Amino acid sequence: MTAEEEKNVGQEPVSTEGEDVTLKKDGGVLKVIKKEGSGTETPMTGDKVFVHYTGELLDGTVFDSSRDRNDKFSFELGKGQVIQAWDIAVATMKIGEVCQITCKPEYAYGASGSPPKIPPNATLIFEIELFDFKGEDLTDDENGGIIRRIRKKGESYAKPNEGSLVEIHLEGKCNGKVFDDRDVTFELGDCESFDIPHGIETVVKQMERGEESLVLLKSKYGFRSEGNAKLGIPPNADLQYEVTLKSFEKAKESWEMSTEEKLEQGSIVKEKGTQYFKEGKYKQAVVQYKKIVQWLEHETGLLGDEDSKAKALRLAAHLNLAACYLKMKEFVLAGESCDKALELDSNSEKALFRHGEAMLGVNEVEQARADFQKVLQLYPSNKAARTQIAVCQKKLKEQHEKDKKIYGNMFQKFAERDAKLEALKPKVGSKVEEEKKESQITDRGDDHTTEVDSNEDPMQITEQNGLND
Repeated sequence: MTAEEEKNVGQEPVSTEGEDVTLKKDGGVLKVIKKEGSGTETPMTGDKVFVHYTGELLDGTVFDSSRDRNDKFSFELGKGQVIQAWDIAVATMKIGEVCQITCKPEYAYGASGSPPKIPPNATLIFEIELFDFKGEDLTDDENGGIIRRIRKKGESYAKPNEGSLVEIHLEGKCNGKVFDDRDVTFELGDCESFDIPHGIETVVKQMERGEESLVLLKSKYGFRSEGNAKLGIPPNADLQYEVTLKSFEKAKESWEMSTEEKLEQGSIVKEKGTQYFKEGKYKQAVVQYKKIVQWLEHETGLLGDEDSKAKALRLAAHLNLAACYLKMKEFVLAGESCDKALELDSNSEKALFRHGEAMLGVNEVEQARADFQKVLQLYPSNKAARTQIAVCQKKLKEQHEKDKKIYGNMFQKFAERDAKLEALKPKVGSKVEEEKKESQITDRGDDHTTEVDSNEDPMQITEQNGLND
C-alpha cells in the first residue's frame, strides 16, 4: 500500500465536484456556488470580511458553525488569520453569495489536524455565506479616514520606515476626475513638498515592494480645508488614489548608527528643518526635528565635545519643535517640548517664553504669567516678556470681572430664595400653634390627659402627631 493510500484509509471518498480556485490548479480547494451574490466586486487582500459558515468532516459530522452561535465571523483576508482554503475561496466571493468549498488537508489543518474535533489529514467541507467586506482602516483611532485595499500583494514583508527614499506611481481622483498621474521619488516625511497628502505617506509605510493598493482618503488626511489650487482640489475634498510602491531604500534605524553618524546627521536635518520652518512647512519641519530627538535622546556615556554637541542638538530640537507646534496651534505638544528643553537648561530664555505662550494657548493664564515673569527676572531686557505679562494681567482682570458678575448674580438668586423661604415661615408657625391649641383643648376634655416627658425627643413627638417639615 502506498503512502497516499495509507493516508486515505478510513476516509470517505473525496468529492471532485466544483471549480478549482487554487493558483496551482491542484484541486486543493473546490468551490460550488449554491446562491449567487450581487454586483461584481470581490474582497481584496487586507479587507475585513464578515461571514457565516458551517464546517463538516467528509462523514457529515459538523465540527463548527457560526450559525449555531448566531454570531457572524470576521477576519482580515489574506493575512493568514484563517486556513489557506478560506483566504483563497472567500477572495472569489461576492456579497450575498453562498458557496460550498471542499478543502484538501494541505489547504486546511494538514497532517496534524486540530484535535479533538479535526483528525489528521482531514479533508473538510465548508458552507460559507459572505455578508460584507470593507477595506483596512489605517488611522490610529479607526475613524475611516484612510482606507487601504490591496489589489496586488507585494514581494516581501519588508516595509519602508520614516526617512526612507521611496519611488511610487500614483493616480489621484477627485469626484471621479483624474487630477494626478505620475511616478515620483521622495523621502518619507517630506511628502507635502511633492503635493502628496500625508495620508498617502501613512499608506506607503504599510506597503511592500511591488504592492498595488486602492486608497480612499477623507479630507482630513488629504489636502484638508486648504485644498490644493495647483492640482485643482477644492477645500474639504475626499480623494481616491491608486498607489504602486515600485522600490524603496530604508533609512538607517537609530540602533544602526554610530554616535558620530547621529551627530553629523543631526546637524544636517536641523538645517533642513529650519528651512522648512522658514517656508511655513511646519509639519515637514517637525519630522526633521523629531529625528534628532529619536537619535540622541537615549544616547548615554558621551563625554567632552560629543556630549556638548548632543546636548546642544537636543535642546535646539525641542525648542524648534515647540516653535512649530505653536505655529500649528498644538499648544499641549508645544508645552511638552518646552518641558523637555527645560530639563536640559532650566533657565533657557526661549523655553520659558514659549512655555508661557503655550500656557496662554490653553488658557492657563496664571502659569503663563509666572513663565513670563521668570523670563523678565532672568533677562530684564526681554521686551516681549514684559508685553506678554501685560496681556496676562489684562486677561486675569477680565476673568476676575466675569467671575465677579457670575457669582454676584448667583448670590443675588440665593438671597431672593432665602427671602421667599423666610416669608413662608410665619404661616407655617401659625398653623403649628393653632394645631397645638386645638390639641390642648381636646386633651383637657379627655378622661386620659396626655403628659410629655421632658426627656422625649421633640422631633419624634412632631412626627407622631403627623406634622412633618
